[in-house]
Amino acid sequence: MVVIRLARGGAKKRPFYNIVAADSRRSRDGRFIERVGFYNPKAAEGEVRFRIAADRLGHWRGVGAQLSPTVERLVREFGTAGSAVATAAASAQVPAKA
Repeated sequence: MVVIRLARGGAKKRPFYNIVAADSRRSRDGRFIERVGFYNPKAAEGEVRFRIAADRLGHWRGVGAQLSPTVERLVREFGTAGSAVATAAASAQVPAKA
């Protein structure tokens, strides 16, 4: 079965996660089929924290891929158009000029 899950990268105490479509029998950071997006929980202000290709997510879900509980929560939290939501949230935090 294909599962869409997080694969950890980054340095020690600086996590960075790729959102990947992978065979469920593979290890967490092992071989994957396709990189669908990323999640950066330590993103600085103004940086994109979450991005996912909505068309590729839809494709994989259409062929029967399951979302891991964490990826499902992230998609719900940030929306399927993650880059647009993350960019809008970042611009909303910047104070308007007077």
